[in-house]
Amino acid sequence: MTALTYRYVALTDTGLRRSANQDSGYASDRLLVIADGMGGAAAGDLASSEAMHIIRQLDRDLDVDALSALEDSVTRANARLGELIAADPAVEGMGTTLEAMLWDGEKFAVAHLGDSRAYRLRAGELKQISTDHTFVQSLVDEGKISPAEARVHPHRSLLLRAMLGRDDNAADLNWLQPMLGDRYLLCSDGLTDMVPDDIIRSSMTSETIDLAATELVRLALEAGGYDNVTVVIAEFVEQGTEPDDNLSSADGQPQLVGAAASQARPRTGDGASGSDPAMSSSTYDPEELRYAPRPPSRLRWLRWAAVVAVLVMILAAGGAWAYSWSQKQYFVAAQDGKVAIFKGVQADIPGITLQHVEQMTDLELDTLPDFRRQQVEAGIEATSKADALETVDELDQFAIKPTPTPTPTKKPTPTKTSTASNALWRP
Repeated sequence: MTALTYRYVALTDTGLRRSANQDSGYASDRLLVIADGMGGAAAGDLASSEAMHIIRQLDRDLDVDALSALEDSVTRANARLGELIAADPAVEGMGTTLEAMLWDGEKFAVAHLGDSRAYRLRAGELKQISTDHTFVQSLVDEGKISPAEARVHPHRSLLLRAMLGRDDNAADLNWLQPMLGDRYLLCSDGLTDMVPDDIIRSSMTSETIDLAATELVRLALEAGGYDNVTVVIAEFVEQGTEPDDNLSSADGQPQLVGAAASQARPRTGDGASGSDPAMSSSTYDPEELRYAPRPPSRLRWLRWAAVVAVLVMILAAGGAWAYSWSQKQYFVAAQDGKVAIFKGVQADIPGITLQHVEQMTDLELDTLPDFRRQQVEAGIEATSKADALETVDELDQFAIKPTPTPTPTKKPTPTKTSTASNALWRP
């Protein structure tokens, strides 16, 4: 088996609509990482940079297998966010996505959390190898919407899992076996929301990975650049291949970009990190000092009350808009053994009813072929009530109508009343 290694590049841009970059990216000959921070203001870049600081300590010789080391590192990064939130409630709600690949010399240990993505380009074919932890991806998995519909869904940015400093959002962990010539792309949603997969595939086939990274960022900006965009790319070559002096990784140094690069940090995990005052200045993490808890202001509770009031108003307005939007939607589904037209959306939210029967039909569910019945049971979306009625009409054409059984006519029994009448009767 051919021994492999890889070339790498990391590139980021703040985008055209954001004032700060909350993405963090890292690439070295052992580790590839993307972290997309969220939480607004300074919280997003704090979350991604702190998580990155912990994860990139893996860029060293390990005394355990790569997957175990990666799992432990993700756990510690999550705990670090929890410590920051506990120390300063002003950053409550911050979090980050994570896409990390740790190379053990033969294969990648992979950790995935959130909607940052990993792709593989092999023999010219691009494949997404991560699964988004999003609401719309759950709808795709359930067959309720198509991938094309997911790209334009109004709730496509709603995350179901992310690193939030809590214990209820574990990362997906697995092994990945690369092959010679493979190219791997780790990217934030600032790329995938702007650029479709077929264009990503075309760009990933560029002559070099540095050109590919530049092209991908350029395309995201030209498409609108609504968010920070960060890409990390690796290309597998035979071990011992001479470095290409035209590539940014030719010097063999790690590449750190985005929020995590705004503060001086050790390049690898050889330096210790913590909040122990006894630690020497050479190993103390300046990021911890920058975000060290400050004494609470006497008026802090007033500021928090104002923040809570504003959040309640925003949530109420957003909830009212979302409910109003949901009540303009229609779908066809099963109700009491029949096909019915519903108004609203198919979503189960405790305490809130987002759907009701708009119109019952006479179409029996058990008269439909299995495939059509399963479609109805899963729910068929409609653009309007008229569209829903057309759907019902189409289903009705597939319905198996029962053929009525004719009632046999009983032959009259002849009565012998006279010789003349008997002469007229024929058996």
